[in-house]
Amino acid sequence: MRAPRHARRLLGGLLLLAGTTSLGWSQRFRTFVEPNVPYDGRFTFVRLRYTEYGPNGWAFDYPAMERNFMTIVQDLTAMRPHVAGSNVHRMDDPLLSHHPIAYLSEPGYWYPDEQEAAGLRTWLQKGGFLIVDDFYLRQWEVFARGMRAVLPEAQFIRLDRTHPIFNAFFTIGTLDGMHHPSARSARAEYYGIFEGNDPSRRLMVIVNFNNDIGDYMEWSGQGWYAVNLSNDAYKFATNYLVYALTH
Repeated sequence: MRAPRHARRLLGGLLLLAGTTSLGWSQRFRTFVEPNVPYDGRFTFVRLRYTEYGPNGWAFDYPAMERNFMTIVQDLTAMRPHVAGSNVHRMDDPLLSHHPIAYLSEPGYWYPDEQEAAGLRTWLQKGGFLIVDDFYLRQWEVFARGMRAVLPEAQFIRLDRTHPIFNAFFTIGTLDGMHHPSARSARAEYYGIFEGNDPSRRLMVIVNFNNDIGDYMEWSGQGWYAVNLSNDAYKFATNYLVYALTH
C-alpha cells in the first residue's frame, strides 16, 4: 500500500530534488496487478486502467481501497460482493461489458487514445456507470478533454444534494464537508453526465471533483484522516453503487 496522499507528495518532492525523472518514478513504483476475479455473476469492483505518463495514475489506492469498500458493502447490504479480489480492465477490454460499474482514478493524468475512448463510449452507451474520483483544481482541464474524447457532446452538470444519488442508501445531508487531501482549500464539487445531456434521463457518470474518496477509504483504519471524512467517503461510494444497480 502506498502512503496517504500528503505523504506521497512530500516523497515525490524529495525524489525530484534528488534528480529522479518521471520515467524513473514510474519504473520504481510500477504497480503489481492482481489476477482478475473470474466472472460468476457476483458484484466485482472494477477499476479502469490507462497508460501512465508519470508518478500519478489509475492505480492510486489499489487494492486496499477496493478491499475496504467491498467489506463495508458486504456488511451493510444483502449483496455478496467479492471482497478478497477485484478487477482491473482497460477501457477497450471486451470483458468490461460483464460489469455495470467502473471506477476511474486520477483523471487529471488521463489521455485516452482512440481505441480506449471508443471502448469506454460503447460501455457507457450500453448501460455502464462510471465513478470518477481523485483529481482537483486545474486537473479538471485534462479530465474534461479526455471525457470529451469519449463523449464529444458531454455536458458536466453540477449536482446538488437533492439528486437521488445522494439519497440512494444513506441520506447525505450536505455536499460541503469534503475536500481532496491535497487541496484542502478547495471544496468538493459533484458533476453528472446524463444520457443525451438530459437530467431527466439516465445518469451515466458521477464526477467527484476536488475530492478523493478512494484515499479516505484506503486509509480508514490507520487513523490518517478524521473519522467523519472516512465515514462520508463510504457513504458516497455506497450510494453510488446502490444508485447504479437500481437505476
